[in-house]
Amino acid sequence: MLVESPPAQRAEAAPAPPNRRAIRSFGLLVSLLVLVLVALASIAIGAKELSLEQVWHGLFENSGTYGDVVVDERLSRTGLGLLAGAAFGLAGAVLQALTRNPLADPGLLGINAGASAAVVTAITFFGVTSLSGYVWFAFAGAAGVGALVWFLGGSRGATPVRLVLAGTAISAALFGYLQAVMIMDSAALGKMRFWTVGSLNSATDQTIRQVLPFLLAGVVLALALARPLNAMAMGDDTARALGANLNRTRALAMLAATVLCGAATAACGPIVFVGLMVPHVVRSFTGPDLRWILPYATLLSPVLLLGADVLGRIVARPAELQVGIVTAILGGPVFIFLVRRRRTAQL
Repeated sequence: MLVESPPAQRAEAAPAPPNRRAIRSFGLLVSLLVLVLVALASIAIGAKELSLEQVWHGLFENSGTYGDVVVDERLSRTGLGLLAGAAFGLAGAVLQALTRNPLADPGLLGINAGASAAVVTAITFFGVTSLSGYVWFAFAGAAGVGALVWFLGGSRGATPVRLVLAGTAISAALFGYLQAVMIMDSAALGKMRFWTVGSLNSATDQTIRQVLPFLLAGVVLALALARPLNAMAMGDDTARALGANLNRTRALAMLAATVLCGAATAACGPIVFVGLMVPHVVRSFTGPDLRWILPYATLLSPVLLLGADVLGRIVARPAELQVGIVTAILGGPVFIFLVRRRRTAQL
């Protein structure tokens, strides 16, 4: 269901007073500090208990068992969590602005479904078994569905309603395809269930290198769209009067969300609630101005993802609870609370 705010609330935020701008800037610094602390916790805390001294030796001497655990496992895992969290959060914020729907996330436009369908196709019909192979198929699937949604949604006259309807229809069709293939191929079902849950524990330097260029390009493009998306929030007619190119902005927003979500989903699976919940939290204290929402989402989304990953390592020791399960457990009650607050349920 599309939720549109009243015209008065869709207006682009006026430049913040100096004191308010200073508070928001200080908030970004605090968010960065929190992100650094959570990243350090992700390196220091794991399913295998190590002392801080052992972590220090493993991190800087990179020798023996400690080096293998800290550098090869935890450091790569933390790096992927930082990148994927920022990507999911930014993609969610851009899609909510694009569709004018505060309940939008990468799954709404079929991007997650495209990545999942491509992975199950790679496993079943092409015999791909490695994560490095999944990455390219998942990214291609997400990009293909993003392009198809844009085409079916009316590339020359795209509207939020058309894009959402096209994405919902494609997601339903791909979900049926997924179920049919996995029912017929039990081996594919066994391999897919680990990827679809969403996890960071298979992160490697190679995986990060493969997705890093796409994620960086997507982050830059998304941040550059803050002003035109703000203009579109005022309504199509007003945005045109202000000189905004609606079709170009929507196409670039779709491209940014597809690149971000496609690369992140390819690397760690379709992790839910990060792109849906963080923009809501951010909007509650920044207001509707995307010039602040997008930078805050870039910093705070990895905080949620890495924090959930650390929690999953602690509660299930000596095993691990996958981060996708933790975000779903935490996200459900928190999101219900958020949507019941009228202020954060509107764009």
